[in-house]
Amino acid sequence: MAGYKYDESGSMALFFVLTVLVIVLVPVTLSFIFSSSSKESRTASCQCGECAEKRTRLRKARGAVSISRKGLLLAAGWALVGIIAYKVSGVVVETQIYDPFEILGLKSGVTEKEIKSHFKKLSKIYHPDKVKLTANDTAESVAAKFVDITKAYKSLTDETIRKNFEDYGHPDGRQEISMGIALPRWIVEAQNNIWVLGIYALIFGVSLPALVGNWWFGNMRKTKDGVFAQTAASFFKSITENSDLEEVVGALGKATEWEQVAHKVTEKELGRLEESIEVKLGEQWRHLRVLVKGATGARDSKWNALVLLYAHLLRLPLTDASLKKAQSNVLLQTPHLLNALLTISMARNWYHPTVAVMRLHAYLFQAIVPGDAVSKFRQLPGIEEADVKALPEDVTDIEDFVHHLEKKGDGRVADIKKAADRWGRLELVDVGFKVIGERIITPSAIVFLVVKLRLSPPSLEPQMNGKALESEVTVGDAIANAKKDEEFLNSGNDAEDLQSPSSSLGVGHAPHWPVNRKAGWWMVLADVKSNRIVVPPVKITDVPFSHAERSRNYRSYKLKFQSPPNVGLFTWRLFLVSDTYVGEEVVQDIALHNEDVSKLSVEEQGAEDEISDPEEDSLAGQMAAMQGRPVKKRRDESDEESSSEEESEAANDSSSDSD
Repeated sequence: MAGYKYDESGSMALFFVLTVLVIVLVPVTLSFIFSSSSKESRTASCQCGECAEKRTRLRKARGAVSISRKGLLLAAGWALVGIIAYKVSGVVVETQIYDPFEILGLKSGVTEKEIKSHFKKLSKIYHPDKVKLTANDTAESVAAKFVDITKAYKSLTDETIRKNFEDYGHPDGRQEISMGIALPRWIVEAQNNIWVLGIYALIFGVSLPALVGNWWFGNMRKTKDGVFAQTAASFFKSITENSDLEEVVGALGKATEWEQVAHKVTEKELGRLEESIEVKLGEQWRHLRVLVKGATGARDSKWNALVLLYAHLLRLPLTDASLKKAQSNVLLQTPHLLNALLTISMARNWYHPTVAVMRLHAYLFQAIVPGDAVSKFRQLPGIEEADVKALPEDVTDIEDFVHHLEKKGDGRVADIKKAADRWGRLELVDVGFKVIGERIITPSAIVFLVVKLRLSPPSLEPQMNGKALESEVTVGDAIANAKKDEEFLNSGNDAEDLQSPSSSLGVGHAPHWPVNRKAGWWMVLADVKSNRIVVPPVKITDVPFSHAERSRNYRSYKLKFQSPPNVGLFTWRLFLVSDTYVGEEVVQDIALHNEDVSKLSVEEQGAEDEISDPEEDSLAGQMAAMQGRPVKKRRDESDEESSSEEESEAANDSSSDSD
């Protein structure tokens, strides 16, 4: 019969709690020690003064949050572990199996004579009358030890007791099985039942259903892109086939998310901000107000968010702490909403709004009002609007701008060069269409657009004949590169593996954005003449910097799509748009030539027919026949029977002739 007992002291429950705490605290502590701040210090980033100041500011803010929250929680958790460990260290858990030989200090298999002799020796040593008590001994402990020795001796020499030990494993015969439950008794005591049941009801009857319901109904209100359904509906209505940057910003200002982000702000300070914005933008701001607010002109949380967004774009200083926090929340929410706008535009295959949304990312990260023709110079550290307006007409790129400042002896040149050394200027090495295993591109074939890219920032070092020195590519290098191109084309990766060691851009130059930003590019193929997207945009990152000593001085990326179903020449345009740097994009016209299957050789057509031609009476075969492609003829059973009959008749005729 089993007897159950509760853990009177709660020591067994403490073992459980201690285990759970250690399992949770160890990985959390390790992640706290090796935090993201240490990783950022090893990641390549812009070394200009503004970016260095931003990293210091973020490190201090992150450190303060860690110490005040995560650090204190970890300290409290480890303190609790120490207290519990100290408490359970003195707990005695009796789980030892009764063994009389071990108690007597004998090996199993000794004779009864040896047992008696050994017991006499132990009696002279451990008999209570013979033991002199020390500081660590008591009369009770000495007596208990001698009782154990005597009971072990009788277990091995007394016939009845020995039989009990052999049959039941204990000299006293059958014992009740005692199983401990790792719960303190106060939890199951009658007078505490109402409190225990109340806690269970609160956790499993109220808190858990409320948590699941909040998660469920919250997701029901959102689309698969993670934005509110009302936001997606307003985006869908706001953008048109020819929407430009200003209209995209207007659509962005109608997002429902702003009601949660910018509902608690100082109206007086917001009014001053709006006045400053209107003075700087003039008619552009008034037109935007009409796009977002309509004829009513009522101020709400959505308009407040847009005011904070333009305060960021105009780099207006904020003194109110609540406004700073609200502006940071607005900015961090904006890329998420822009991605939803991009999805809606791509669903309609519209070229103009799609490219406008992609370009707007860079304006936000660099804090520049969209549409400024010479805004790219304001991305550089320390450059103000007055510096840009005073530029001569022959200054068109960053190199010219740096040389212009050097001639003037401007002290900001050194800091600008630091930013230019890590600039995100993309260089298109090669681009082309490829089809695996085929010499030409045929209608409806699976095509890969292979793009080879590298970063070539504005060079501030002396060059030879206006061109940077490149290492010669030997015949062996060319063969190796061709082999790698083939392997990459047949692989399932969208980007080629980076060479080791490889230097990529890492954290981009964006000193006005509230968090660190990893630079990337949008790659999209469009038909500009018909305002249609041919291949939806994809995001690419980790483009390596140019190294002239490398034979493979680029990284390959690919887009997979199906070629048009008809024969002809299709002229498209490839866009590589930076999501971090304004004006840094590559545009390349590219043509795809769909050729008829008849251009293939007889061997190529035969191999294709054997493998891929569908049966005549299948659905695929009917579709192929409608498109004028070859199909396999299928012989019916009637045809086989008629052929066999014809053969038999021919055989009979031949036999009759022989007769």
